[in-house]
Amino acid sequence: MELLRTIAHPPGGGGAKCCEAAAGRAAGGESRRKKVEEPPHQQPHPHGHPAAEGGFAKCYEMTDLTTNKVYAAKIIPHSRVAKPHQREKIDKEIELHRMLNHRHVVQFYHYFEDRENIYILLEYCSRRSMAHILKARKVLTEPEVRYYLRQIVSGLKYLHEQEILHRDLKLGNFFINENMELKLGDFGLAARLEPLEHRRRTICGTPNYLSPEVLNKQGHGCESDIWALGCVMYTMLLGRPPFETTNLKETYRCIREARYSLPSSLLAPAKHLIASMLSKNPEDRPSLDEIIRHEFFLQGFTPDRLSASCCHTVPDFHLSSPAKNFFKKAAAALFGGKKDKARYFDTHNRLAKEDEEIYKLRHDLKKTSITQQAPKHKTDEEIQPLITTVAKPGALPETKQIGDSIRMIVRGTLGSCSSSSECLEDSTMGSVADTVARVLRGCLENMPEADSNPKEQLTASFQWVTKWVDYSNKYGFGYQLSDHTVGVLFNNGAHMSLLPDKKTVHYYAELGQCSVFSATEAPEQFISQVTVLKYFSHYMEENLMDGGDLPSLTDIRRPRLYLLQWLKSDKALMMLFNDGTFQVNFYHDHTKVIICNQSEEYLLTYINEDRISTTFHLTTLLVSGCSLELKHRMEYALNMLLQRCN
Repeated sequence: MELLRTIAHPPGGGGAKCCEAAAGRAAGGESRRKKVEEPPHQQPHPHGHPAAEGGFAKCYEMTDLTTNKVYAAKIIPHSRVAKPHQREKIDKEIELHRMLNHRHVVQFYHYFEDRENIYILLEYCSRRSMAHILKARKVLTEPEVRYYLRQIVSGLKYLHEQEILHRDLKLGNFFINENMELKLGDFGLAARLEPLEHRRRTICGTPNYLSPEVLNKQGHGCESDIWALGCVMYTMLLGRPPFETTNLKETYRCIREARYSLPSSLLAPAKHLIASMLSKNPEDRPSLDEIIRHEFFLQGFTPDRLSASCCHTVPDFHLSSPAKNFFKKAAAALFGGKKDKARYFDTHNRLAKEDEEIYKLRHDLKKTSITQQAPKHKTDEEIQPLITTVAKPGALPETKQIGDSIRMIVRGTLGSCSSSSECLEDSTMGSVADTVARVLRGCLENMPEADSNPKEQLTASFQWVTKWVDYSNKYGFGYQLSDHTVGVLFNNGAHMSLLPDKKTVHYYAELGQCSVFSATEAPEQFISQVTVLKYFSHYMEENLMDGGDLPSLTDIRRPRLYLLQWLKSDKALMMLFNDGTFQVNFYHDHTKVIICNQSEEYLLTYINEDRISTTFHLTTLLVSGCSLELKHRMEYALNMLLQRCN
């Protein structure tokens, strides 16, 4: 078989080993083409074009002339590995790499030799490496870091399960293919995991990413790869390694002491995860499973995919949701034919009666909490819960004419309905999201400017989300309501709720069609989903702490609340429920905006960064205005809704 190798000599020499796109290979250099013929007893494979230069090898793009498939090839001159220990190193790399097969590990295809070189044929990654991306971008956004780290953890977990240590994790060894998928590569320093007493004490790796135990010649273990991963995360977010100094001796001193700075610009979950991975004691570092379950991943937005433009440009993330199917069913039932709507409300009325019988002996009042979405251990940045202050409602407009005008602005755009259920019957609204968007937009467009929020503070009872967890990469989105109902909106669009008694399950396959059964005697087809539901409930109970108290009454006459839609941006999480309750949680300061309809009035509750909650009539905000702090959050919430409506 013949392999075409196009060799371009870039000015300035080599760099880190990588697989590069053709566009970056020959900038300003002459090129020549050469055919490499594989020995006939070998199996055919492909290659051709120089990308970069490493310790022993140069990396080229190579093309198989029989299939035109492009490969990456490490070409190692025999003269560079003439000594036995050098050749042994190459043989070891081949032996380890050729047995690996994982989505996030560079694929090993083949190797062969001729009189001049050793050829190692690998998966071609056209987007180059993370080092090239960071060089162009300087820093990455948190959603991008989550996107890449998930894939690194996946590939690294596979290596560790094969009892292989990478020992040289760094940005230059993470390669990106055409589809923006990350691949772990360069196994030149990889080694088999040995028992602690048999580990080699050699110091190897890239200086800025070495762990204290490696520097102290205590051997390299899985924990050392975790340390390097912490350095990688830090570098992605801040554009420089955590222990980088002007001289190597000082760098090593900082590493041994685990001394580095975490700028205030980093959010608390990112700081906590980095600090845990960069623990001086290897035993204190988290496992790969613990990393992926960390708040940094569970509470923040992670894109499903990245555009190739992210290699050089800050991304503009579009809102998305895995529950579109269910939301479409909701809109169809709510705003479709009369039969569909009648069936929906008949079902809700029936369930409300069942709930009344089940819970007639239950409590009338429960203390519920506004979660800060953090682990139960406290950090120096956390603020203790403050008691919510309650005062008499403020004065509303004096004349009936003004009052009527206010209601027309806030609710009149939806018709003169007297309840949320009646509003839903108005087919001109289009969807539940559109309903809330019209109300919120009517308020924002007509309320006056103000320096502060109105004095009105109401004592209102409504259900809201106190805890949530995003596990949509595998199961779906879970949440806990203020009455301790736990719900999961699964990736297939179905919804399941575990009621506060922890015994009763409601399952919504379609809007208005509910199955009710015992959690301990679930039908066979629901057993796996009930197991997931219980897992979510246990996880939130054990790992997410309540951040404040707010009284919440359960009105058994109202339809039971369940999630229709959730959307995540890089700044906030939006949740929309079947009764029109709308909640937006902002990540950076844990503030929240909640809108609900109660007793013919729309109410807005705002929870500030100190976790103090205040509830207003939306009509009051329309007359009096509100602080810029609240207004900006209302505007952002509206924008999320409008994108959903569109």
